[in-house]
Amino acid sequence: MESRVLLRATETVTGVPQLRRPIRAINRQFSTASSSFTAFAKPIGSIGEGGNLISGRQLRPLLLLDSLPEKREILKPVRAASAEGGDSAGETKVGFLGKYPWLVTGFFFFMWYFLNVIFNILNKKIYNYFPYPYFVSVIHLFVGVVYCLVSWSVGLPKRAPVNSDILKVLIPVAVCHAIGHVTSNVSFAAVAVSFTHTIKALEPFFNASASQFLLGQPIPITLWLSLAPVVLGVAMASLTELSFNWLGFISAMISNISFTYRSIFSKKAMTDMDSTNVYAYISIIALFVCLPPAIIVEGPQLLKHGFNDAIAKVGMTKFISDLFWVGMFYHLYNQLATNTLERVAPLTHAVGNVLKRVFVIGFSIVIFGNKISTQTGIGTGIAIAGVALYSVIKAKIEEEKRQGKTA
Repeated sequence: MESRVLLRATETVTGVPQLRRPIRAINRQFSTASSSFTAFAKPIGSIGEGGNLISGRQLRPLLLLDSLPEKREILKPVRAASAEGGDSAGETKVGFLGKYPWLVTGFFFFMWYFLNVIFNILNKKIYNYFPYPYFVSVIHLFVGVVYCLVSWSVGLPKRAPVNSDILKVLIPVAVCHAIGHVTSNVSFAAVAVSFTHTIKALEPFFNASASQFLLGQPIPITLWLSLAPVVLGVAMASLTELSFNWLGFISAMISNISFTYRSIFSKKAMTDMDSTNVYAYISIIALFVCLPPAIIVEGPQLLKHGFNDAIAKVGMTKFISDLFWVGMFYHLYNQLATNTLERVAPLTHAVGNVLKRVFVIGFSIVIFGNKISTQTGIGTGIAIAGVALYSVIKAKIEEEKRQGKTA
């Protein structure tokens, strides 16, 4: 920037434009000319503050250069000199991904969907030969915790320090996360994956109810109306679901309530930590919460015949590899969901979350060949459409609130 101003100032003061001369020669000419016109050239402020005032007129570098028909010719030697001298004032090179950020965002969405679908399919396949959801839930969290510890050890990411104050706000979130995670898996083991996800579509209804009646935050009537098809669709799907049983239904409902309280406590647990570190600490705490119930409820059965039956059906290698990969997929898809939210607007993420549920339900029906009645299919479609409508309206309301605060 300074070199460009010197070039133009030389032409203005001396009246002899020499555009192709080296920069050092121009600087020497400028110094000589400036000393000759000290009486009516008084500099005011730095270049960063708007340029100099010469003969009572302020020179603005960019405007002056833009007005020159020969500006491209002037800039060539300056840029060349910058390149030769290694000056950082040269043009910043933008990489391929920087030019096409939508490719990165699209990749995040693809991996989020892909890992979620693979997790749900592999998870259900494990339950078909190893129906112990408490133990499998512990494995999900254990593999994720090991992954976080290894990542911290190599500094990707750097571990954020934690103290008793941070733990006090994270523990309630982790407890609700643990309960919701275990009950979701109990439902996955008891009924079809598609039916569990249909019931879990009611989560926005529980979130709205908690905000209205527990937190005292008024919910617009448009949001309540958008939830009506969600409730209706879930009811229709439940009445004719071929794999229906009360254990799966009630467990999924408890999961909805637990994740609702997790959202409430998360709003109170705002910390300066990045999302990756927060999720790592929540996973560690949730692992310790899930261990005692798994030992008490399923421990004796696992030691008696659970492990032996699973190994007899699929072999030791497949059994261990299935547990490892289902834990990895669980952790990675949750982490990618958070990373995707950081890259897109809330509305885009909300719609993406609804489409993710559609993908999971559709792929689970195809992979496992689950037979569904016509009413169940219609009810599931209505519920998903209601969730999409609710997500769009809610995201727009939140965006209007943010714009109102910044205005």
